[in-house]
Amino acid sequence: MELGVNNKKTFLKSMVALALPITLQNLVSSSLNMVDTMMIGKLGANEIAAVGLANQFYFLFSLIIFGINSGCAIFISQFWGKGDRKSIKKVLGISLIISALVGVIFTIMAVFTPGLIMKFFTGDFVVIGIGKEYLIITGISYILTAVSYTYSFASRSVGQPKLPLFTSGVALLCNTVFNAILIFGYLGFPALGVKGAAIATLLSRIIEMLLIVGIIYAQKGVLAAKISEMLNLSKEFIRTILITIYPVILNEFLWSLGMTMYSVAYAKISIDAVASVQIATTVKNLFMVVAFGLGNACAIMIGNEIGSGNEDMAMTLGKRFIKITIGVGAILGVIIFAASGFITSFFNVTEAVSLSTENILKLYSFIIPVNMLCSLFVVGILRSGGDTKFSLFLEGGTIWFIGVPFSFMGAMIFNMSIEGVVLLSGLELVVKILIAFPRFFSQKWVKNLVKDI
Repeated sequence: MELGVNNKKTFLKSMVALALPITLQNLVSSSLNMVDTMMIGKLGANEIAAVGLANQFYFLFSLIIFGINSGCAIFISQFWGKGDRKSIKKVLGISLIISALVGVIFTIMAVFTPGLIMKFFTGDFVVIGIGKEYLIITGISYILTAVSYTYSFASRSVGQPKLPLFTSGVALLCNTVFNAILIFGYLGFPALGVKGAAIATLLSRIIEMLLIVGIIYAQKGVLAAKISEMLNLSKEFIRTILITIYPVILNEFLWSLGMTMYSVAYAKISIDAVASVQIATTVKNLFMVVAFGLGNACAIMIGNEIGSGNEDMAMTLGKRFIKITIGVGAILGVIIFAASGFITSFFNVTEAVSLSTENILKLYSFIIPVNMLCSLFVVGILRSGGDTKFSLFLEGGTIWFIGVPFSFMGAMIFNMSIEGVVLLSGLELVVKILIAFPRFFSQKWVKNLVKDI
């Protein structure tokens, strides 16, 4: 896909061509979680809380994988702009190796120590028991997810975002059908409840991985690399890649661990608080897919321009994406606020949980525009420009020195409501924005990483 961006008309056309499939793919992925949450919600608050907390472990894993592939995508985008296909295959090999290793480690932990993982989040034995059963089964899928993520990110970076959209769509359809059959016992199958949801998730991820890898190699494009091409790596090449991507991996690890600590703080309040946040966050993530689409489109377009040597255009693209993100974020915030009561009516929970969920959604309506802008700065602009160490400082510093401490103080010292603790956790986003804007306008983030490779 050639990206023409010299005027606003061609810019918008290129942005939509990338952002729309990526947004839809993330919408599909978030819908998969929404389907799980809604169907499991028919079983009760304990089941919602158990699956929500168990999925925090998957969330931690997925964001580490996101960090690995997001970091490698910086190079793939810039190499694509440079026209260096051999190096793209080498980066793909590095990404697959690291992602697979992380997948194996998390699979071992989920399958063999599920009780310890659940006890980290809650002391409720009923919730722990349900969560253990879910983790053991879904943990097997982590290695498959690692492979799917790698090829999905690489496809986007070479201007082919429709393939991961298609495979994610098939996975969602399969997961929805399998959920209905296995959770509630349709078509003569036994009603397995949470265990059924776990099996459905595993089966859908197997199908997704087989599809994306199979199609890539059937099409014989740039990503259909031979093992020898992916492993034709010099020490200097590996070193160059790792120096840039390790801050991204650490960034995502610290951020995802911080998000996990928020769940621990919420669990200090009550299981109902966990259920409320789980529902509200699942809904928020459906809206945040727009931010992910814009951020990833921005990263690809800026990366291509920097790789081509057009550094001034990279700055111009950043300014355009900032304006668009602010406008879209405001619109989505209004929609969430207006629809908060209607959304909560879909869940079979107590009146107290329903009210808390509605209140949290209203808080999210004000938080989401800032959240979207933060996502754009970190993923779409700074990181794509190769400014990975500053991104690490920005993300890790704000969440661990502001977000996490304030959340625990609100929950454990000041005994605040779940709504108050959620609001405190959002303060780190405001600080992040105040730091990110000066860095952007300094232009220190624009770095051509592939010029001399």
